[in-house]
Amino acid sequence: MIDESLILFEKHGFHGVTVNQIVRNTGTSKGGFYHHFTSKDELLFVIHDEFITYVLEKATTANEMYECPTEKLQAIVKEFVKVFDLYKAHISVFYQEHIYLKPHYETLINEKRDRFKELMVGTVREGKEAGAFRHDLAEEITAMAILGMVNWTYKWYKPSGPKSIDEIGSIFVDLILHAVLEKDTMDTVPIDT
Repeated sequence: MIDESLILFEKHGFHGVTVNQIVRNTGTSKGGFYHHFTSKDELLFVIHDEFITYVLEKATTANEMYECPTEKLQAIVKEFVKVFDLYKAHISVFYQEHIYLKPHYETLINEKRDRFKELMVGTVREGKEAGAFRHDLAEEITAMAILGMVNWTYKWYKPSGPKSIDEIGSIFVDLILHAVLEKDTMDTVPIDT
């Protein structure tokens, strides 16, 4: 049902799709739809929540798994980039239709986005404190620059393109580490490519 809804929302927009269209295209009944979702609004929330939850879980795991801020940053970025392959349709619908989220659903999504941002800011801060990252980095701006750069992937990434999503992740990691690492640590840090 979610996959079919994604196709419909991408093509017609959130308000251009009815529950009747969704159930007709999925071969289910309205009762089947309402068994899974209380409303079309909840369906839109679930679409948004799936990929944000994935990214947050992967970043939390990296935060707990790695002591070294450089390794932590590499893992977070690589997993973040993967989301644009795993959840491409979800993300397209998110950017097109997020303005239609009901306020309580928007609050839930924003809480997860804020936690993800804080993990990124915390990683930059840890890197500075450990002496691995440049001491002059503005932590929040650096984190937001990384998030913005990676987020833009949804606009141009094509699974059929010349680079795999893993290769793209490695390119991002290389660019980011060359921007944040202290010069004297560049040669001592293994960059995962």
